[in-house]
Amino acid sequence: MTAVVEARGLQRRYGEQQAVAGVDLQLEAGSVLGLIGPNGAGKTTLLRSLLGLTRCEGELSVLGLDPRREQARLMQDVCFIADTAVLPRWMRVRELLDYTEGVHPRFSRAHAERLLARTEVGLQRRIGELSKGMTVQLHLALVMAIDARLLILDEPTLGLDILFRKQFFEQLLNDYFDEERTIIISTHQVEEVEHILTHAMFMNRGRTLLCDSMLALEQRYVELRAVGEAATRAAAIPHLGQRPLLGGRALIYEDVNRELLAPLGELCTPALADLFVAKVGEDNGHD
Repeated sequence: MTAVVEARGLQRRYGEQQAVAGVDLQLEAGSVLGLIGPNGAGKTTLLRSLLGLTRCEGELSVLGLDPRREQARLMQDVCFIADTAVLPRWMRVRELLDYTEGVHPRFSRAHAERLLARTEVGLQRRIGELSKGMTVQLHLALVMAIDARLLILDEPTLGLDILFRKQFFEQLLNDYFDEERTIIISTHQVEEVEHILTHAMFMNRGRTLLCDSMLALEQRYVELRAVGEAATRAAAIPHLGQRPLLGGRALIYEDVNRELLAPLGELCTPALADLFVAKVGEDNGHD
């Protein structure tokens, strides 16, 4: 099967700053990748490189095309929502649908109107009158009404309250995702997307700290919750990171013999956010 995204040694530099430093990525159809990293980690630069919006060095193929040379063809099968996306505030919603229908051959106006019917975004309303949440709902309806094979979301729920964020991801799964489509999500709300991800990628200072399937992460990493003396003994075993618990510690281990840990406390799969903090802490500690 041809990968939807194939990148090897991807690099992008802004003066002295290495925004993306030798990133490798391979993603198959039907995947949902969570791209996670602190501000300045290189996430947006990487996404813009995949879209052909930023020049980069290295080997790169998206949907079998090189975004640097074939961006126009690529964008027929790709949709993108950025955190800075701005819809024309002077337009009415129906006028925006008219425009999108006229410029994009794979846009289904009927589908967009069905999606908007579930919201309070009326077709006669001006976009400038919509709340932040409604504007995101409108943008999402436009995107999901386009028959695209790859959807890239860069902090799509930034500034939304928790109800809108929950609705956003539910709608994304129910109305867009299937085994032929692929989604890449860059977000700070790790806990809210963890349950929908098939793969996770951690970035820090332009580098990849981790990139694997969620299943592989469950097999490779384990969290031990230990109390009292057991917590002291657990801390003596090499670990990635730890955090306090009531009366003890929660410690994350990589490729460890679980039989060694089992007598010391409760074993579980670490939350993705906790694993991310541990990996970034390990990376920063190597300076």
